[in-house]
Amino acid sequence: MHKKHAIIIGAGPAGLTAAYYLLKHTDIKPIVLEKENFVGGISRTMNFEGNRMDVGGHRFFSKDENILKLWNELLPAQGAPALDDKILGRESVLVDGGANPEEVDEVFLNRRRVSRIFYRRKFFSYPISLSLQTILNLGLVEMISIGASFLKAKFSQREEKTLEDFMVNRFGQKLYETFFRDYTTKVWGRTPQEIGADWGAQRIKGLSLGKTIVDFFKKTFGSKEGAGETSLIERFYYPKFGPGQLWEKLADEVKKLGGEVLLSSNVKSFHVDANKIIKSARVETAAGMLTFPADYFLSTMPLKELADALDDGLNLRQITIARGLPYRDFITVGLLVNKLKLKNLTKIKTLGDIVPDCWIYIQEPSVKLGRLQIFNNWSPYMVAAPENSVWLGLEYFCTEGDELWQMNSEDFINFAAKELTSIGIVDAEDVRSGVQVKVPKAYPAYFDTYENISELRGALDEIQNLYCIGRNGQHRYNNMDHSMLTAIAAVCAIAGKFSKADIWKINAEKNYHEEKKS
Repeated sequence: MHKKHAIIIGAGPAGLTAAYYLLKHTDIKPIVLEKENFVGGISRTMNFEGNRMDVGGHRFFSKDENILKLWNELLPAQGAPALDDKILGRESVLVDGGANPEEVDEVFLNRRRVSRIFYRRKFFSYPISLSLQTILNLGLVEMISIGASFLKAKFSQREEKTLEDFMVNRFGQKLYETFFRDYTTKVWGRTPQEIGADWGAQRIKGLSLGKTIVDFFKKTFGSKEGAGETSLIERFYYPKFGPGQLWEKLADEVKKLGGEVLLSSNVKSFHVDANKIIKSARVETAAGMLTFPADYFLSTMPLKELADALDDGLNLRQITIARGLPYRDFITVGLLVNKLKLKNLTKIKTLGDIVPDCWIYIQEPSVKLGRLQIFNNWSPYMVAAPENSVWLGLEYFCTEGDELWQMNSEDFINFAAKELTSIGIVDAEDVRSGVQVKVPKAYPAYFDTYENISELRGALDEIQNLYCIGRNGQHRYNNMDHSMLTAIAAVCAIAGKFSKADIWKINAEKNYHEEKKS
């Protein structure tokens, strides 16, 4: 018998994890309110004529045992070769007694991670590394210039106030200008001089040209100790039908355990009493405006929306900080093509001999395209006909209301296809069809009023039964596992095991990042 209730706003990774943990570890009944008609948030999977699209690209990797345990509770590990491995005779990483993806749908595939940079119509390793290919692509003279610039930066470190300072300190001025400055501006719509160093400390932590060189020599001479910083992992887990499959499974488990997951339920406001306790939420539903009273409220909604919804919960300055928090919005185009124009010059065998990349960072200055996903390589089951077609995801970073955002769907798909042909990735006659998806507030950004976010956090923590979790709920560029950990920490705080401050510490430590274990 549930004695208390919790309202959870948002059915993404954090919201669903919070609901699951409340049901598993407390007697509190969760009611998840999701404004969209699907679960998973930005980690959802969309289906277009039998071709599935991972909106944003989501590798399943974590160092945290609690996260790995939960994932394994939901989907069994792979125990037999996937379709492409089977056809090509590729080596697979399998688990004894695991599931056969050719026979069952609920399975976590173990996939090879290949990501590269596409620049000057050539492939570079990602993150950029010291390799023979890099030297050949850039030329010896430019590599010497990059090395000299790096050494200069090591002996004249900048005070790290901006992202530019952070990057120059780790890569040198020349490499920063070659690979980081313009691409960062494309992604964030601001130059690195306008972005705080916090972003780098969170997303590029542990990486530098020096460590990349060390990693190169350790691999070359057979040493694995200490190798593998962020983005250097070589394999990852992935649901057979994309990330949304796991979140749909978790939503089903929440309902089986007695929780509720209500879609198309948009929280519009909260009633906060004089003691800084939320008494209820007003929710827009298909049945009209409804009131949901509860004992606890866990929010993954963007902080600017939360601030506006808290009746008398915040003062004007705190609301102003929240309203000024910036986001980068996102448009992705799913493009079905017959084949790629790019040649596979790697030693990795693939269906159709396409390039083996999961995604490619497009750093060509002539196009607005930011990143290219090849869904065939994430999972062959994402594609209706993986042996004779290629299913691509073209990712654009924009701001809601700008020129890209306002373009109608058909024009945008044509624009995206033309960009792809202009840089030699496909031929126009090989494009079959496409679909466009818009994702507002996809990436919390670290500029404008972000420098005052600690004031806002403190005010939100004073609301006794409110817990902010997840990427947008904390305005922090979290990976999926970090978002899930904030949810677990919130449940522990409700149970009296953690403080609210502990929730905000997730992914704040500079030494917590995605890396291989030696």
